[in-house]
Amino acid sequence: MKNRHKKHTIVLFGILSLMVITGCSKEDIYLHYALKAAGENKTELKAVLRHYRTEDPDKEKLRAAKYLIANMPAHYSYRDTAAINSYYRKALEILGTGPSPDWQRDTLNQISGYYYWGLSEDTISDVKVIKADYLIYNIDHAFNQWRTRPWSQHLSFEEFRDWILPYKVTELQSFDLWRDILSSYYSDSLSKVQPTDYERNTIYGAIEIARNEIQSNQYSIGHRVIWDPSDIIPLRSADTWKRMTYGSCMEYVIMGTAVFRSLAMPAAIDMVPIWGRNSAGHCWYTFLDDRGREQVTINSLIMPAGQQFYPYERIPKVWRSSYTINRDLYEYRNRAKYVYPFDLCRVDVTDRYNLTSDLEIETKPETVKCLVDKKYVYIAMAVNSFGPEWFVLDYGKLKKGKACFNKMGRNMLYIVLGFDGEDLIPISHPFILHKDGKIEYVGDEDTQQTVSRDLRRKYYESYNVADMRRRILGGKLQCSDSPDFKDAVTLYTIETTEIPYLIELNAERSYRYWRYLAPNGSWGSISELSFHDADGNKLFGIGIANPEAGQDAIDRAYDGNLLSNFEINQPDGNWVGMDMGRPINVTYASVSPRSDDNDICPGDEYELLYYDGEDWNSYGYQVGKGNSLHYDVIPLNTLLWMRDYTRGNNERPFIIRENGAIEWW
Repeated sequence: MKNRHKKHTIVLFGILSLMVITGCSKEDIYLHYALKAAGENKTELKAVLRHYRTEDPDKEKLRAAKYLIANMPAHYSYRDTAAINSYYRKALEILGTGPSPDWQRDTLNQISGYYYWGLSEDTISDVKVIKADYLIYNIDHAFNQWRTRPWSQHLSFEEFRDWILPYKVTELQSFDLWRDILSSYYSDSLSKVQPTDYERNTIYGAIEIARNEIQSNQYSIGHRVIWDPSDIIPLRSADTWKRMTYGSCMEYVIMGTAVFRSLAMPAAIDMVPIWGRNSAGHCWYTFLDDRGREQVTINSLIMPAGQQFYPYERIPKVWRSSYTINRDLYEYRNRAKYVYPFDLCRVDVTDRYNLTSDLEIETKPETVKCLVDKKYVYIAMAVNSFGPEWFVLDYGKLKKGKACFNKMGRNMLYIVLGFDGEDLIPISHPFILHKDGKIEYVGDEDTQQTVSRDLRRKYYESYNVADMRRRILGGKLQCSDSPDFKDAVTLYTIETTEIPYLIELNAERSYRYWRYLAPNGSWGSISELSFHDADGNKLFGIGIANPEAGQDAIDRAYDGNLLSNFEINQPDGNWVGMDMGRPINVTYASVSPRSDDNDICPGDEYELLYYDGEDWNSYGYQVGKGNSLHYDVIPLNTLLWMRDYTRGNNERPFIIRENGAIEWW
């Protein structure tokens, strides 16, 4: 989930020096420089402060105003308000109309690219444009909700400040009356619950009522979670949020968080920039319950909160979107010789989701000497971007030859990068941060052992894929002279999931009918079935199956698509086969279990890569002839990568250990 928008940057001033000279607190100094950064708009911000000193003398509201202004320079909006408002008007004409949410998305994508290209790149800091009336409106509305809603009155000022108060939930959000618009539009279900109802008076209960209200919105059509094209202008106004029919997880989480905050429900947006063994990230909303615990969701607005959070995923980093400027990151932006575009307002909450470690990683002295920036370094993980690439997760500091990082998720493979004046280059060996916190460097041995090995996949096997694959165990390949297989002859029984591509059948004579008999409890699950002659050529006939299987299910066993499956909605008594039209001698059969299409496939072009400590190198190309690739020499304990140039995007690094086991990272 890479941010598509240009970040508005701010300049680091001599805060520490001024604090010493004036004796002011950090907060006062931040406020002072925010007012200075406002330029001509300073009068609007001062009017807000004066309002809460004189017209509405409320110490907490004044505190809130100072906080919002002090952190405002890091937040930004569209400079061309007329253009973005024009776009939103067009969006409102399209949303909820047309044949499908996909059509609405594609139409808005075309409009974005044709009429409004470049709009998202032309931004301005909120501190230069926000008006006093708008800021006062937001503060008053937030305080009124906080102080009157039964589910939120126990929250401390700091909790209210961080989880409810900010005048915007996301960057580029319109300066509209979103709190009034959303709290009115989504309060119907809340208003119908008795005020004495226990559930309504808890944050968890109130959020669940509001979430269901969003789900039942007439425009939602079940809230289609579909990926937005990268160049589409996002929906960032209250009126367009009300009419959303599609969106990425991020768009729904932003909209939901805005609804919750408008009703004084403390919510925040958390995200993992990239999963530990994937090339994509995810986001979700988190909220405080009545006991002060953080409750997380797992799937935008679809699922209730509090369910087990992705128990099988490895998590390198989790960031929380915050209104508060991260002052350490603020310093980094102004001192680093290479500035990675990290979000300036973020909080590292990785340790709330995963076991983490603070790291001190050995670097290569000869490489460190080449760095232009010897203060800041970067920690990265491998992702697939048309081949292996190092994806930056966070920055750290170089101290006495060691790269230091905080709160890194365990059970992960990382590498340290540094800036040489042109690019980020590796300055450490790849290393594994194991579950117990121990560090293992990969590929730094002087001598490498090798092994002869068959490789069967290019991507790790998930628990779901492993479960589907096990469904073939006990399956039988049979032949018969009768279409009902009453006199079936069993030629082969599957006893391992690592079956050969061509299974030799050794029938004593020719038969007309051939089939795969699925074991009971397997629902018939296979992906592909084929029969072959003595030369390996595919034989063709008419697909047949047990009476409960429809023609669509039979066709899926022979369509050549490893992501479509023969499967019946009964667990037992399933089979699929072929009527050859006449008795024929079948020499081989091929059975492909249900999978994620990341097995080695016949006809695909592959390249095995290995990492030498600086770059990826090739062990050569092969075209798949079966469901495995053979290599006479593969190094042990070295980072490897299998590329498929024919199809598919899922590829991950792996290591072969001395015992022959493959570890996927």
